[in-house]
Amino acid sequence: MRLFAREDFFISIIKTIILITVVKTASLDYMDVQETEHVLCPSAMENPEVVVSSCSSHDDENLYSYKQHPSMCQELLLEDQLRRKLKFFFMNPCEKFWARGRKPWKLGIQLLKIAMVTIQLVFFGLSNQMVVAFKEENTVAFKHLFLKGYTDRMDDTYAVYTQMDVYDQIYFAINQYLQLRTISVGNHAYEKKGAEETAMAICQYFYKRGTISPGNDTFDIDPEIETECFYVEPMLPLENGTLRKNPFNFTLDFHRLVTVQLTFKLKAINLQTVRHHELPDCYDFTLTIVFDNKAHSGRIKISLDNDIAIKECKDWHVSGSIQKNTHYMMIFDAFVILTCLASLILCTRSVIKGIRLQREFVSFFFHHYKKDVSFSDQMEFVNGWYIMIIVSDVLTIIGSTLKMEIQAKSLTSYDVCSILLGTSTMLVWLGVIRYLGFFQKYNLLILTLRAALPNVIRFCCCAAMIYLGYCFCGWIVLGPYHVKFRSLNMVSECLFSLINGDDMFATFAKMQQKSYLVWLFSRIYLYSFISLFIYMVLSLFIALITDTYETVKHFQQEGFPETELHAFIAQCKDLPSSGRYRLEEEGPITIFCCCKRFVLMKISTNNFEA
Repeated sequence: MRLFAREDFFISIIKTIILITVVKTASLDYMDVQETEHVLCPSAMENPEVVVSSCSSHDDENLYSYKQHPSMCQELLLEDQLRRKLKFFFMNPCEKFWARGRKPWKLGIQLLKIAMVTIQLVFFGLSNQMVVAFKEENTVAFKHLFLKGYTDRMDDTYAVYTQMDVYDQIYFAINQYLQLRTISVGNHAYEKKGAEETAMAICQYFYKRGTISPGNDTFDIDPEIETECFYVEPMLPLENGTLRKNPFNFTLDFHRLVTVQLTFKLKAINLQTVRHHELPDCYDFTLTIVFDNKAHSGRIKISLDNDIAIKECKDWHVSGSIQKNTHYMMIFDAFVILTCLASLILCTRSVIKGIRLQREFVSFFFHHYKKDVSFSDQMEFVNGWYIMIIVSDVLTIIGSTLKMEIQAKSLTSYDVCSILLGTSTMLVWLGVIRYLGFFQKYNLLILTLRAALPNVIRFCCCAAMIYLGYCFCGWIVLGPYHVKFRSLNMVSECLFSLINGDDMFATFAKMQQKSYLVWLFSRIYLYSFISLFIYMVLSLFIALITDTYETVKHFQQEGFPETELHAFIAQCKDLPSSGRYRLEEEGPITIFCCCKRFVLMKISTNNFEA
C-alpha cells in the first residue's frame, strides 16, 4: 500500500510540473504577443474584447466561438493554415522555392517547350513552304499551258469577246491536254482509274428555253438550267500533232449560254523535297477552265481553277539518308509531345488545386463571417495563364501528331497542321508574359491590358455599330461605282484601311464620276467616316487605354485597393523563408499545441476580467 501511495504521489508531482510548464510557456508567449500587438496596434490593447493569437487572427470571434465549440484550438490552427495556404498559392515560383524548396518545374518546362515548339514550327514551315511553292508554280504553269495567249497578272482581265475566240480557246485547251506528254516540262501525267486514263469533260450550261429580241425589247426565257457534256479521251488520235476543227459537232447557243466548263485531272510528284531530306508527296490536280457568260454583256471571262489534293505515294524508294532524317524528326516530335503532356498535367493539376482552394475559402468565409465571397475574388483562384497553356499544349499535341503522320506519308493535312502548330506556338510565346509579370516593370503592361479589357470590349461594341452602318451604306450606294465597295467584305477592308490612314488618295481617286449625285455623296461619306473614326473614335480608344495605364501606374506606386481576399491573406506576416509553410505538409497538429492555445486564451480572459 505504501508503494502504491508513493507512486501516486510521484505521478501527481509530475502532472503538476507539466501543468506549471505549460502555463508558464503560454504566459510567456502571451506576453510576447501582447508586447508585439501593443507596438503594432496599440488600439487593440485598449479594447478588452480583442484577444491576440498567432498570424493576427480574429481572436474575439475565435474566443466567442470557443465558448460554443470545444474544438476551438483546432479551428484557430486551421484558420492560420488556410492563410498560409492562400499566401503560398499566390506566391511566384521563386517565393515557393524559398517557402518549401519546391523547384519551379512548370517554369522550366515552359522555357524548354518554347525552344522545342519554335524549332518544330520552323522545320514544318520550311517544309510547308515547299508545298505551297509547288502548288502555286503548277497553277501558273497550267494557265500558260491551257489558256491561249495568257500572260502573268492578267487573271482579272483575261476574257474573249467574239464567238470565234470562244471556240479557239476551247479547242486550244483540248489540244494542249492531248499533247501534254510532249509539251509539258514538268512531271505531269493523266490520272488513271485501273488501266484507263481519265477523260476531259466539256460541259455547257444554258437556259432551257430562250428567245431574246433586244431590238424589240422582248424576250421569252425559261431560267431552268440544262447541261450537255461530251468527253475527250487522252488517247484520241491527232492529225499532224493537232486536233482537227470541230470533230465533236460542238456548237454553242450564245443567247442561252450561261457557262462552259472544261474539267480534267492531272497528277505530279514534288521532287524538290528530296534535296531537303524529306520524302516526296504525290499530288492530284483537278483543273477547271470556266467560260463565264452569266452577265451576257458581250464579255466572256475565262478563269482556271486548280483544286489540289496531296496523297501518299503508293510505291517509292529513295537511296541515301533521307529515311534516317525522317526518323530523327519523328523522334523529336515525340519528345515535343511528351514535354507538352508533362506541361498539360502540371498545369491541369494547378488549376484543380486552385478550384479546390477556392471552394475551401468560400466555405470558410461563409462559415466564419457569414458573407459570400465576391465573384472577382473567386476568379482570383482561376489562373487564366494556366488555361491558355493547357489549350496550347492540347493544340501542340494534336498538331505534332498530325505532323508525324504527314512525315510518315499517312496523312497530307498540311493546312490543319499549320493552323494547330501556328496557334499553339503563338499561345506558348504569350504564356511567357505570365513569368515576366512577376517583375514590377513588366507587370505594368499585363495589368493595364487586364484592367482595360472590359472597357475596351464595351467601347468596341459601340464603335462596331457605327462601323457596320457605314459598311452597309457604302456597299449599297458606292458599290456600282467603286471597285473597293463591290462586296461587304471589300467595303470592310477598305474602311479599316482608311482608319489606319492607308490608301486614302486611291480610294478618293477611283470613284467614278458618272453620277454627280453619287460622286457628291461619296465625298460626304468618306470625309465624315475618316473624321469620325480617326479624330474621335480612335482618339477615344487610345485615351481609354492611356487612362487605365495611368491608373494602374498610380496604384503600383500608392498601392492597389485591397479586396477581402487580399485583406485576409495580408494578416499572415510569415515570410517565404520563415519555414512556417513547411508545417502544412510536415508538422502535425499536436495536443500540446492545442492545450497551449487553450491556456493562452484562459490567461487572456482572466486578464481582461481582472
